Amino acid sequence: MYFVVRVTSSQEKITADILENKVQKGTSGVYAMVLLEGMRGYLIVEAENELSCRELVMNEPHVKGVLPTPLSDEELDKMLVTKKHTQEIGVNDVVEFLAGPFKGYKAKVIKVDSAKEDITVELMDVAVPIPVTTKSNMARVIEKAEAV
Repeated sequence: MYFVVRVTSSQEKITADILENKVQKGTSGVYAMVLLEGMRGYLIVEAENELSCRELVMNEPHVKGVLPTPLSDEELDKMLVTKKHTQEIGVNDVVEFLAGPFKGYKAKVIKVDSAKEDITVELMDVAVPIPVTTKSNMARVIEKAEAV
């Protein structure tokens, strides 16, 4: 069975390490722990029953509790599937920032690093165009470059 453990936000890794050490020291009925990157404030623990999970997290720092309903296999599978919605951004495309300090600004792409998912852009409508590197998910394409 899979149980969701609430922990202090941004303390998930530390809490998982503490719980892992506790599992290694004794037989607790806990089989695995999952730390999902996009799920702040939560850990998923696979245990034989709810009691085993609650005994594991009892009196541990940063643990706020265990959610009362265990996860089904289908719910866990949905969480583990990585949804990667990447848009094709190319050199000379015009993008608009969706978030961050440049939200609403338009920029021309001068370099794309698909391995890191970074783009380097020059802001438009500014006195001095300065290259800015940011994550590609911070911007959306509003005008594709013309194919040569």
